[in-house]
Amino acid sequence: MARLEIAGSIRLEGEIEVSGAKNSILPILAASLLTPEPCCLLEVPRLADVRTMQEVLEFLGARVGQAGRNLWLDAREAVPREVPPGLMRRLRASNLVMGPLLGRFREVRVAYPGGCAIGSRPMDLHLKGFVALGAEIREDHGFIEARAGRLRGADVHLDFPSVGATENIMMAAVLAEGTTVIRNAAKEPEIVDLQNFLNRIGARIKGAGSDVIRVTGVKSLTGAEYQVIPDRIEAGTHLVAAAITRGRVVVRNVIPEHLEALVAKLREAGVRVEPLDSALLVEASGRLRGVDCKTLPYPGFPTDMQPQMMALLTTAEGTSVITESIFESRFKHVDELRRMGAQIKVEGRVAVVYGVPRLSGALVEATDLRAAAALVLAGLVAENTTVLEGVEHLDRGYEDLDRKYRALGAKIVREELPQVAGGVRV
Repeated sequence: MARLEIAGSIRLEGEIEVSGAKNSILPILAASLLTPEPCCLLEVPRLADVRTMQEVLEFLGARVGQAGRNLWLDAREAVPREVPPGLMRRLRASNLVMGPLLGRFREVRVAYPGGCAIGSRPMDLHLKGFVALGAEIREDHGFIEARAGRLRGADVHLDFPSVGATENIMMAAVLAEGTTVIRNAAKEPEIVDLQNFLNRIGARIKGAGSDVIRVTGVKSLTGAEYQVIPDRIEAGTHLVAAAITRGRVVVRNVIPEHLEALVAKLREAGVRVEPLDSALLVEASGRLRGVDCKTLPYPGFPTDMQPQMMALLTTAEGTSVITESIFESRFKHVDELRRMGAQIKVEGRVAVVYGVPRLSGALVEATDLRAAAALVLAGLVAENTTVLEGVEHLDRGYEDLDRKYRALGAKIVREELPQVAGGVRV
């Protein structure tokens, strides 16, 4: 466990590099279970969630080796072992092993996954896809079991463009007989990245990035070397960090097209954002303007940027309205921002942010990954010092965020805390 002490009112300046995408590397790690041949993933971000997924793969019998920032994966001896609840609950994306295990072994049994408590993320769409492919599903005592004598291609229409369900069904269909068509599929760039990796190891998939994906089953897969795309949410967080501190930062290793919805809102608020070669220059000065935001599936404004955007708008001029249409419990950071002097009113899925001239440092606690990032950003602009607890949430999805911001001039100190036993630090 750790906490961060953040000295505020410091303008960020310089250049910052974005790491590989967390939401790409996790499904691609799971997809390595589909092939008995070794795969190498390059420039893998050092994240707590990546380490947890490695543990899941190793529990299933895969061999995972590390050489610098590269991971070697060998699932030749993997088996569809029952993944225990303790391991599954540490990571929501652990459910992504279901598609590969069902596809390769025709059976899987796992506990319900965990992850950030930001709202309901049911498995029904995943299971609906597995059933369409020919699996029988059984749920009991907190476990999900899927079995199939054979998998056959099918038409699957998702009631909602769920990223996880789209990925799981894609992976289950890779080794099925015939063609699977996923309609109303999620369009996120991470879906395209997963398609590209799967095709690299011998799959036949087309359409990722659109709402219709076609998977033509193949008999076997090979190994490959692959590097994931940059993390668009990390990049977006850096853009907001520069804007909230009225700084000037070049954010490198980005794909600007993945950030269009966020960049549009930043410009509307008065932030200068200019594209460079695989980079974005962001600069802000004076008081920004309030804007309204509504989270939507990609290419709409990302729910994973909603808390960070709210932090920015707490000191913007005027009133901003934020509508959270994806997760019903994603305003848990509001109370912590209020501790810092923010004026925010919440009605259901709508938050009204009344901009104040300044925030004040306070002791705050993160309850989930993106809330943690938002509180770091608020601490950067607040007067005096902010102490952030719950940093383990931040480390799940951001690689060395405190170190990266120190390189831009921020004054952030990480303090490692004693372990907790029985609710008391020892």
